[in-house]
Amino acid sequence: MKTSRIVAIAALTGTLLPVLGVAGGASAGVTQPGELSATVIDDYMHDYAERTGLPGAMIAVTKGDTVVHVAGYGHTADGEPITKDTLMPLASISKSFTALAVLRLVDQRKINLDAPVRTYLPEFTMADPRAARITVRQLLQQTSGMSDRTFPELTLPAPGTLKDAVAMLRTAPLTTEPGTKMAYHNPNYVVAARLVEAVTGTSFADHMAAKVFRPLGMTSTSTVDTTLNLPGEGAGYIRAYGQLIRRVHPKWFINGSYGVVSTADNMAKWLITQNGSGRVLPKATVKIAQTPSGVGGSTYGMGWDVGRTVAGSPRLRHTGWLLTHNSAQTLLPASGYGIAVVTNTGMISGDDALLISDDLIDILDGRPDAAATPFTDVADPWLGGLSLLNLALGALGLYRAQTWARRHANRPLWRRLLRLVPYSVPIVFFAGLAHLIGILMNRVGTLSQITYVWLALYVWAATAALAAGAVIVARSIHTIRVIRSARRADEETIISRAGSDLQNGHSARGQACL
Repeated sequence: MKTSRIVAIAALTGTLLPVLGVAGGASAGVTQPGELSATVIDDYMHDYAERTGLPGAMIAVTKGDTVVHVAGYGHTADGEPITKDTLMPLASISKSFTALAVLRLVDQRKINLDAPVRTYLPEFTMADPRAARITVRQLLQQTSGMSDRTFPELTLPAPGTLKDAVAMLRTAPLTTEPGTKMAYHNPNYVVAARLVEAVTGTSFADHMAAKVFRPLGMTSTSTVDTTLNLPGEGAGYIRAYGQLIRRVHPKWFINGSYGVVSTADNMAKWLITQNGSGRVLPKATVKIAQTPSGVGGSTYGMGWDVGRTVAGSPRLRHTGWLLTHNSAQTLLPASGYGIAVVTNTGMISGDDALLISDDLIDILDGRPDAAATPFTDVADPWLGGLSLLNLALGALGLYRAQTWARRHANRPLWRRLLRLVPYSVPIVFFAGLAHLIGILMNRVGTLSQITYVWLALYVWAATAALAAGAVIVARSIHTIRVIRSARRADEETIISRAGSDLQNGHSARGQACL
């Protein structure tokens, strides 16, 4: 996720200023600018884990064709120590592997990047005639016109195979004309993986093992269909209120787009190859993947995003997020360094892999005071306090509901109802929270997924909605009681007056008789 999106989400809660102040602090293993060593990286990782409570991570750092450091830190969600050989999910880093599989078939002239996908995969159909023009290149560059807006895949039941996943697209329209706009969308790479199966006649997992992982020496690496097939079924941690909470990942279909599982040792081999130092892949193939499409100003290539470091050096990167893990792979062409990090903390509430990567880059750029902290460590106490305030205000509203109803008893009913309308705002906000975050992140999810993404934000919005709803209900009940009481009083008054009039009438007739 880009920093601008994180800041935008933080702004929802009024925590922008504290968030912007989380970076910076004590030095973490100083070395000469432009250098990283195993000792410096190890010292930094231990310092980061101590400062942030990071439960577990794996890291691989290379320079040219040399492995600088591969290691594991902490433990898995099952309590097992993480080493350089521990399998961990790469999440969306997997896209760069899928792109490579397709490009190798292009090298073999089995696929033409600019041919329509249906040339090789006739089963790929959508509820939009423009889908027939989607090319292989557009899939890999995420410019196909598909997006979460018309196919919110994370809110749908998880399919079981790549074929089933592609079949689900039959009812989805396109958001834009193919080739005109970049929109990050996992199904682009699901279709690309299914394309590999159709062209090779073998399963995607088998093809990746034989033609991608094994030739690169990545013998411990594989790709899986769903999160249930991940080590420990994808269980990891989320951060909330300064605490770590173990969470089991819900079932998602991830093959092709974010289903690769690997080790620190294997990722070092991958980084060396991608930095142009390996002898297995043609440099032209690597360059195609790392060149941005430029469509609509896009910096996205094929499984890589092109940018610059804070110091202005060229940078290639792809990040990845599961609800319980996050990852980042970074190439620095000017210095020849490659950095890959995977942590068992979830998206947004963790973001550790990206923070660690950027801190190491800062050290390389001569800024050794790197000491970033997950922004939720600062934001969550504020949200926790606001959540308690919500409950306190709700309790006060319940206590004063009867008084409120009596005080406004003489006002027209429509005015009393109108005064309750502002209390519906927190309820509407909570109901639309997933949609709002989806707009900021360009991804569509569910309310239950927000409990993984940012639990404290969910609790804050939920307590506000609960308190507001309780006040509305309490005031409505007491208003109804006041109205009924007034009606009974009016009826008693009418009956009393009628009785009085009747008695007066009898008295008047008696006097007339006399």
